[in-house]
Amino acid sequence: MGALLVQLTDVAVTYGSRVAVRRVDLDVEHGRQLALLGPSGAGKSTLLHLLAGELHPSAGAVHRPGTPRIGMVFQQARLMPWLTVRDNLALGHAYAANADVRDAPLVDELLDLLGLTAHADAYPDQLSGGQAQRVALGRALAVRPDLLLLDEPFSALDPATRGELQGWLRRHLTERGLSSVVVTHDIDEALLVADDVVVLRAGGTVARRWSITPATNHVTAASHPLRAQVRAAYDEPAHDNGAPEPGSDRGRHGRRIHV
Repeated sequence: MGALLVQLTDVAVTYGSRVAVRRVDLDVEHGRQLALLGPSGAGKSTLLHLLAGELHPSAGAVHRPGTPRIGMVFQQARLMPWLTVRDNLALGHAYAANADVRDAPLVDELLDLLGLTAHADAYPDQLSGGQAQRVALGRALAVRPDLLLLDEPFSALDPATRGELQGWLRRHLTERGLSSVVVTHDIDEALLVADDVVVLRAGGTVARRWSITPATNHVTAASHPLRAQVRAAYDEPAHDNGAPEPGSDRGRHGRRIHV
């Protein structure tokens, strides 16, 4: 087990009488990529906001050893329309909390890595959707995050652009030893970018979880040996008490290991 960045222990989140998350244990480890899957309303984005510290649990505990620096990427790029690509990418450097990571050479490096150097002085309305999302990725990475949180970051993009950015993200995170949690509805995306896959069921409980060997491309993702199991878990009915399935091989924090 790697060093812990964030640990959720028996957490629950309620909004009035509605339960968004129920009895979830989750470890986010340094240097590993985690994908959260599940039907709409299963609590994926709620868990992401818990991990980010933007939301407090109604029950249970959130532990952040060392207070990791967080970077966020959303479904929409959310760029500042009055700023250039370069200034959008460097936006996090304007905040006092990130004073220790202000790094102009890193901005130039990310522009190059993301294929945006020629667009550095362009404005958001001059970019394609894929280019704008590249800027959003670069903006999150420019603050040198310990943990990158991504909420369906590629779902609005065309398949070719989506596949290209998925591959880039996986390579970049691995090469730099970074950690991430990505919320997605795309099973193949999860199998491409993640080391650990967690499927939530309706009602906000964990249906299944695996540690995996990631696919290398979309062809191998489509034939991945766990793809059918992930698909089946996606459709599991809600359980009221969030208890583990009878006979499941679950260790500390409910982890299911399949290799």
